[in-house]
Amino acid sequence: MVKAVHIIGAGLAGSEAAWQCVSRGVPVILHEMRPKRMTEAHQGGGFAELVCSNSFRSDDKHGNAVGVLHEEMRLSNSLIMGMGDMTKLPAGGALAVDRDKFSEAVTTILQQHPLVTVEYGEVKGLPPKEWGNTIIATGPLTAPALAQDILKTTGEDSLAFFDAIAPIVYKDSIDFDIAWMQSRYDKKGPGGDGADYINCPLDKDQYETFIDALINSDQTEFKDFEKDTPYFESCLPIEVMASRGAETLRWGPMKPVGLTNPHNPTVKAHAIVQLRQDNALGTLYNMVGFQTKMKYGAQAEIFKTIPGLQKAVFARLGGIHRNTFINSPKLLNSQLQLKGREDIRFAGQIMGVEGYIESASFGLIAGRLAAAQALGQSMDMPPRTTALGALMEHVTGGFMDGPKSKFQPMNVNFGLFPPMEEEIVYKSPDGKRLRGKDKTRFRKGLLANRALNDILPWAKA
Repeated sequence: MVKAVHIIGAGLAGSEAAWQCVSRGVPVILHEMRPKRMTEAHQGGGFAELVCSNSFRSDDKHGNAVGVLHEEMRLSNSLIMGMGDMTKLPAGGALAVDRDKFSEAVTTILQQHPLVTVEYGEVKGLPPKEWGNTIIATGPLTAPALAQDILKTTGEDSLAFFDAIAPIVYKDSIDFDIAWMQSRYDKKGPGGDGADYINCPLDKDQYETFIDALINSDQTEFKDFEKDTPYFESCLPIEVMASRGAETLRWGPMKPVGLTNPHNPTVKAHAIVQLRQDNALGTLYNMVGFQTKMKYGAQAEIFKTIPGLQKAVFARLGGIHRNTFINSPKLLNSQLQLKGREDIRFAGQIMGVEGYIESASFGLIAGRLAAAQALGQSMDMPPRTTALGALMEHVTGGFMDGPKSKFQPMNVNFGLFPPMEEEIVYKSPDGKRLRGKDKTRFRKGLLANRALNDILPWAKA
């Protein structure tokens, strides 16, 4: 007899984890508190309910990182992708689904599976050790009792607060004819060389225009269930700081002191935007202090007025919203188990990823790991060169460490992928040199093709 895996939460990640287990002959006890106890966002008791958009975003497996993730999951026998494809709606290059039919399909398959037992009711704390092999997949709106027990056990402070996210830019899209690398006062921090930040200078007119744009920008409203969670003063939206006075940002994240522009050393900048390395590969840089509630369109338009960022390509735009997630690189081991409680794994958005498919992908990985454990087997991690592997690396330690670093949720993007090992020759089939968007598209295509080749042995295991 194979002992059942307990899975807490029947959202996207929990449902996917359950499917991966039963597909390998491992029974599952699936715990779901809805509809007995509802969250502030869910409307019903169905599994894998989509509470916001009905889009799984781009389905382009050759040029978009989330499209690559879609395909890797399809190759890995994903329930979420299978039901997504079955209930899809016309949406151009994106994969959008009929949210009701999608949830109904996932619910029916799991409820009727002979190896799935569903137990309804709230799990009000970390599971007892007697349960053994357990996956917590309770999402960003984890019930307070369980969230507090996780907090008490881990001693971490990253639960149920406004998650302040700064925009992240691809380094290769920054104009270094304007920007330059330098740490303030050339200080060498841990592992640094005195040139750890990218600096973008603004003169007085540019700065004042930028402040006006921030104050008058189009901003999103908090959802009802977010309104009672206050800001931290240390992570105010940049537009809120700007509204407190024209000089606020010049004395805050945009202060120009301790920096000299090598392109124009005799002229002192009025203000400076700094970007800090965000991943170990050095492909992504975040805009320091630029958490924001501006709508995405406004962010892209306003931030591209910053000198050096006119052609910036964003891996992620900023935001502030209520979220519940753990400090995964510190708390989880390489098998996604809680250090000190190896009977517990985490999966989905609670472990620090953004997006429906990213959350489901960790259900897929955690489910496979738990099933292997139940069967007395071992399971390798997906290769780092794949979308699944790149997300694993981010969650288990691929971000920059240091006193000012902070683990933040992330959508999948090509900036998380290791660069190609061989030098890329940016030429079209007819020998013409590729530039701009054509060059970027070509590079992404190479990364995508490598990922889809490298995932095959793991997906079929």
